[in-house]
Amino acid sequence: MTVTMKRDNDTGPVDIATMRETAALLLGPDDGPETPPPALKELGTLTATLRGHLELLIPEVAAKAGRLPKNSVPRYCALACVGEATRKARVGDGCTSPVRVAVARKLARSVKALCDHYEKLGGAAPANERS
Repeated sequence: MTVTMKRDNDTGPVDIATMRETAALLLGPDDGPETPPPALKELGTLTATLRGHLELLIPEVAAKAGRLPKNSVPRYCALACVGEATRKARVGDGCTSPVRVAVARKLARSVKALCDHYEKLGGAAPANERS
């Protein structure tokens, strides 16, 4: 299935649960620095996957935020997050293992934050409210 096709379930064009799971692989359950990094072979795949998630999330969140009134605090916060995620997505992968892990974790945090905004702006029901 391509990204432009509508999914059978009515949750929208992005799979928030999968995106959160991918981010959790790098951040752990509490976004703690003690979470061991994945093997370098897996790190490249995770980083590329996170960049793909950002490519889907950034325009979705921007569009949803753009529908809010210009003086809306949720709009301002979501668009600030979109800007930050866009900047992080442009950063290279890094030359050393510690830098690669740091970049991947920054991307994961951006994915996680955009997922939060996506849900708050009505993109999907938060996980704790689904039946």
